[in-house]
Amino acid sequence: MTLTAILNPPAITAKYSQSFSSSSRYDALLHINTTSRTIYPSFYNFSSSCAKLTICAAKKKHHQHLSEVITDKLDAKNINLQDKEASEEIDDLGWLPCFPHVLTASMSNFLFGYHIGVMNGPIVTIAKELGFEGNTILEGLVVSIFIGGAFLGSIASSSLVDKLGCRRTLQLAMIPLILGAIMSAQAHGLDELLLGRFLVGLGIGVNTVLVSIYISEVSPTKYRGSLGSLCQIGTCTGIIVSLFLGILSDYDPNWWRTMFYISSLPGFALVIGMQFAVESPRWLCKAGRLDDARQVISNLWGLSKVEKAMEEFQTVMKTDGGDLRSRWSELLEEPNSKVAFIGGALFLLQQFAGINGVLYFSSLTFRDVGITSSALASLCVGVTNFAGALGALYFIDRQGRQRLLIGSYMGMAISMFLVVYAISFPMDEVLSHNLSILGTLMYIFTFAIGAGPATGLIIPELSSSRTRGKIMTFSFSVHWVCNFLVGLFFLELVKQFGVAPVYASFGSVSLLAAAFSFKYIVETKGRSLEEIEMSLNLNFPTKEE
Repeated sequence: MTLTAILNPPAITAKYSQSFSSSSRYDALLHINTTSRTIYPSFYNFSSSCAKLTICAAKKKHHQHLSEVITDKLDAKNINLQDKEASEEIDDLGWLPCFPHVLTASMSNFLFGYHIGVMNGPIVTIAKELGFEGNTILEGLVVSIFIGGAFLGSIASSSLVDKLGCRRTLQLAMIPLILGAIMSAQAHGLDELLLGRFLVGLGIGVNTVLVSIYISEVSPTKYRGSLGSLCQIGTCTGIIVSLFLGILSDYDPNWWRTMFYISSLPGFALVIGMQFAVESPRWLCKAGRLDDARQVISNLWGLSKVEKAMEEFQTVMKTDGGDLRSRWSELLEEPNSKVAFIGGALFLLQQFAGINGVLYFSSLTFRDVGITSSALASLCVGVTNFAGALGALYFIDRQGRQRLLIGSYMGMAISMFLVVYAISFPMDEVLSHNLSILGTLMYIFTFAIGAGPATGLIIPELSSSRTRGKIMTFSFSVHWVCNFLVGLFFLELVKQFGVAPVYASFGSVSLLAAAFSFKYIVETKGRSLEEIEMSLNLNFPTKEE
């Protein structure tokens, strides 16, 4: 060791400092400090002070460097997230690109509503011309055979949609509907009319299942509820149009034939329109047409949504199976069994809450207050129904499905009990009639704003991609059976027990439906169908943070 090194210990420090990287320099100084204490006690205090100062400076610089690196990374991450969110917000195409496709599909709901109301006005004229005037059984059969066809159509729909997709199946279902309408228009006997009505019901049964599935699968998550409400609006519009046209049947005995011919025109328009509509991207994925699915998502939802949506689709397919051959027995397995139970129960409660009894026979209530024209009474009901559907269009994506269902059924219960109060308790006759008409209109409005559209929307949202068609088929089958039973026995129950007890039972079922919705309905607002499915299905692995 040289004399300079002995007389100048800091030089040793400098030498050692240069031999280490800046990140570990203070560790070297600790070694030097220990050495100087042992060999050079006379210079210990001086060297120790220098080493400590150097160590502190190095530590401070090192920590400052680490802090700057971490801060830069966090800032970069935040900037990337902000850029991604801003990009997605800019790339959000809204509801407009999807609207023409949804509007075309909802034309089948217009036909559903039209064929509900088409027999309302001219039934007397039809019965007189075809020779079954005064036979209430045959008059009821002409109406109810439509529901029978719809029941069978709904059962067949799941197999068709699994194989052909929503787009082609909707077109295919128009064939019996158009043929049935034309056959009804040309009927010269009861048999021809019954066959025509049955074929119309067959097409309607397929379409009512498929439209709910199609709209839920092609709509952007943010607007799925509002676009789904177009089904109810289409039904209400169809009822109103048929009632308007039915007024002319009082002046032209052959006008009912024209009304049936008119009903075939929207069918032709739907067949042509669906040729230009997109297929469900989820069905395209299951069919292995991944490029087509990406193109549909890009055009309807925005380019930034493509990768995330495709990743969710494929995750679901890997877990529950992506093939198109689901079995009915799968509805007995969890979580499908629970969703099928919810779907069937919702439609059962909806129908036994009395909506079709009130709609079909509201003219009796209006007649009590001096409105003798059944067409005018039905028109009031149709306009109220339409106003409620517009309310659903606004509220369903803002308030959510569960809240709207609960509020709707509570409003229906209050309305029914108001009618019961007006009928059962002594009061001024004019006041009693006004309360009855107010309760009836309130009931229809509150149904149309929640229980009507939300029921058909929530079931496909809760269903898995693999079994969505079969769960919807099962649920709508329950709907048609209950619809038929209410229409068949309503007048007989009123005759046996009176209006007040029957309406009170409707109000009680409405309260039960509100409680059921509170307990069993999971909120789906703002969540993609795949997110909902993964949250309900225990087979999906949980993501580790």
